[in-house]
Amino acid sequence: MCNLYGSTKEASIHKYWRPNNSMPSEWDGGLVAPRKPGAFVRRARDDAAYSRELVVGRWGLIPWFSKTADIKYSTNNARSEELASKASFKTPWSRGQRCIIPADWFDEPNWESGKNVWWRFRRADGEPWGLAGLWNTWTDRASGEIHESYTMLTLHANSHSLMSRMHRPDLDPETKLPLLFEKQDKRSVIPVEQGDVDQWLAGTVQDAQELLRLAPVEMFEAGPSS
Repeated sequence: MCNLYGSTKEASIHKYWRPNNSMPSEWDGGLVAPRKPGAFVRRARDDAAYSRELVVGRWGLIPWFSKTADIKYSTNNARSEELASKASFKTPWSRGQRCIIPADWFDEPNWESGKNVWWRFRRADGEPWGLAGLWNTWTDRASGEIHESYTMLTLHANSHSLMSRMHRPDLDPETKLPLLFEKQDKRSVIPVEQGDVDQWLAGTVQDAQELLRLAPVEMFEAGPSS
């Protein structure tokens, strides 16, 4: 699960993802943590054809059924295997509310030494990541205030030689000892490559499902973060 990343600045977002609008606030890149504002690119809501728009919203999707925008449980990550069944995510997933989350890097915890050592993950080619996400627009019925929010998708990564090394080992609920590796649930974010962006943003659910895959290890530049 990703809980910290560096959002790409507006100029690079326009270069790589070509939204049809400017940043809708003074916010322009930087460190993003759960429940804090971040930028994402989605299919433009007001274009009957197809274009892309840049949005700033809360990292941590606010479900349609929530009674408040300040939800306390974590929705900044969504397991891809549960998108069609999880209450918080199944409606955005079925409606095609998919987005790209531009990130210069993301951090993950490495516990191989027995304690947490943060690792930073960049692309080896120097370009920003375009991470798969879902978005939702939630309106406060009392005030009429509109809240944009998004979540970052993850995928089971035990088979990945790099991402399987991240995160604290899951413990057996009874013995409190680490589970065997094959029973661990290691996770990875899901990059969407430039040639697949239109399919991700405008395709069917089946089209999007085809893009839920792990990135090859050679795509990563990774190591302990300072």
